[in-house]
Amino acid sequence: MQNLVKEFIEKTLEKEVVLEKPKDITLGHYATPVAFSLAKEFRKSPMIIAQELASKFDGCSMFEKVEAVKGFINFKLSTSFLESLVDEALNKQMDFAKANNKTEKILLEYVSANPTGPLHIGHARGAVFGDTLFRVGDYLGYDITTEYYINDAGAQMDLLGLSVSLAARDFIFEEDVTYPETYYRGDYLIDIAKVVIEKFGKDVIYDESKYKEIAFFAKDLVMDIIVKDLKDLGVEFNNFVSEKSLYSSWDKTKEVLENNGSLYNKDEKTYLKSTEYGDDNDRVVVRDNGIPTYLAGDIIYHKDKYDRSYDRYINIWGADHHGYIKRVNAAIEFLGNDSSKLEVLLSQMVQLLKGGEPYKMSKRAGNVILMSDITAEIGPDALRFIFLTKKSDTHLDFDIDTLKNQDSTNPIFYINYAHARINQVFKKAELNISDVQNEKFDNLNQDGLNLIYESLLLESILEEAFTKRDMQKVTDYLYSLASSVHRFYNDNKVVGVDDQNAYLKVLSMAALSIKVGLSLLGIKAKEIM
Repeated sequence: MQNLVKEFIEKTLEKEVVLEKPKDITLGHYATPVAFSLAKEFRKSPMIIAQELASKFDGCSMFEKVEAVKGFINFKLSTSFLESLVDEALNKQMDFAKANNKTEKILLEYVSANPTGPLHIGHARGAVFGDTLFRVGDYLGYDITTEYYINDAGAQMDLLGLSVSLAARDFIFEEDVTYPETYYRGDYLIDIAKVVIEKFGKDVIYDESKYKEIAFFAKDLVMDIIVKDLKDLGVEFNNFVSEKSLYSSWDKTKEVLENNGSLYNKDEKTYLKSTEYGDDNDRVVVRDNGIPTYLAGDIIYHKDKYDRSYDRYINIWGADHHGYIKRVNAAIEFLGNDSSKLEVLLSQMVQLLKGGEPYKMSKRAGNVILMSDITAEIGPDALRFIFLTKKSDTHLDFDIDTLKNQDSTNPIFYINYAHARINQVFKKAELNISDVQNEKFDNLNQDGLNLIYESLLLESILEEAFTKRDMQKVTDYLYSLASSVHRFYNDNKVVGVDDQNAYLKVLSMAALSIKVGLSLLGIKAKEIM
């Protein structure tokens, strides 16, 4: 709707305009301050320019009224125009607000947790944000590939092999075990150890030379857990890329960096000159023992990404990775690529409560809150929704007991109830959407027109949410729309009145926007509650 209006205004005025939505809808559905930007060029006051421009829309069927107010031009959409948009939307159904005119090709990487244990609640936030960003972008027509980077190289893999051995000796063979200061914990390791013993025999647990072999076998089992837990939350990936598989190209990548003078040796270590691109310090890429660092793996991976020729690269990282951004950007530039094509979006931590008290940690995973535990307790819909109610780069505190409430304090219940309530009204009227689809809005009251306008905003909300990488805009919109549905229902008798079918058509449009909007959050709208 907003795109259509903007295009028509620009064509009429033969100028690009900025459209705003007045807070008071009685002033109009849209407004533009274009007259202010033309004052110097035309040497007239914005008020006079606005009046002259407004007159160009006389007799236009798209608008009921166009008027100049204090230099702004306000546009009130006509009932016939709103009706035509509703007719088109109801014909499209689940393709309403869908677009296919985008050309940008995007590689979206998220989660990418170490394959050393099940995902915790912090991983879940990045997973939900990334998956929703993908769903909305894909719906708007962007060509998006999703990717999970498996960190299966480095010290964490050695530690995984050791931790499986310790778990076997402690809990299966009931030996006295001395634990090192750092190791992985959790009952999942006992389950893995049992499979390792069954496949390789008991002796492998005591053979330190086999720890790496144990680790890579265990890594695959952990990835099976991760993939299942993500799928239970409605998250799936196009690609999985192994860090270990990329290290064969390190020598070639290092040669490129050396040839352009971006590396130097000091104290038997090799450094990247990342300070040239704003980093606090130059960073080690090869240790004094000749083993590449974690950063080296990131450099290889981002070279691999750029070699695949996308228009944009989006990484969703935990907030603790903020310091990596400048060093990775530096490496991208040193490799001859454009670091401005890379966006790094940060996902902040989650504070989880239950009944006002900190949520109990899971011993199955070693003193963390498992994503799978929360998914099982409150369901994937509630978990997905609550994670999207704040921008990903801000802290999120929530009490899971709130998400069990059957009232407006539980936002997903409140929105679903609006959708189910509309279905119940249709049942009470003994009609379905097809029975009212051709209904006219000639006598529709202002409440109905306002609800239609709000329902038709979905496409512009989705566009803004994706462009700003802010999925909170979608959850806020759906909650506001649900509030408007409940208010319309309470203020207007629907079934049995003269305008019953027109009201039902209005409600069917609201229901469609809720249904489509929730689906793009990975949530299926409830038909009955």
